[in-house]
Amino acid sequence: VQLQAFGGGLVQAGGSLRLSCVASGRTSSNGVMGWFRQAPGKEREFVAGIRWSGAMATYADSLKGRFTISGDNGKNTVYLQMNSLKPEDTAVYFCALSRLISVVPRRESDFGSWGQGTLVTVSS
Repeated sequence: VQLQAFGGGLVQAGGSLRLSCVASGRTSSNGVMGWFRQAPGKEREFVAGIRWSGAMATYADSLKGRFTISGDNGKNTVYLQMNSLKPEDTAVYFCALSRLISVVPRRESDFGSWGQGTLVTVSS
């Protein structure tokens, strides 16, 4: 499976962006798609995850209410809608695929396939 994330860009604080991640070569309807981000000088952190079935959307506690993850199984695409963006949301955002089916993991090590990342810059 190859993952391609896109939709990043420059946005002013308070604005919105929607990231997309397309999974090519996907042969299973199971698994979990996740979004992570890595800010300059910081470790990569979990943002959100969702099962391909659309169930069990899970978020980092600090992002609940501003970010929404969703998926379109037919298009093999997962989205991350980001609202009320803040300068501290500036980061490279990565999508990733986990083969786990019973839970939505939050650890990087539980995700085996990664996209190339898309840069989100939020100006103050």
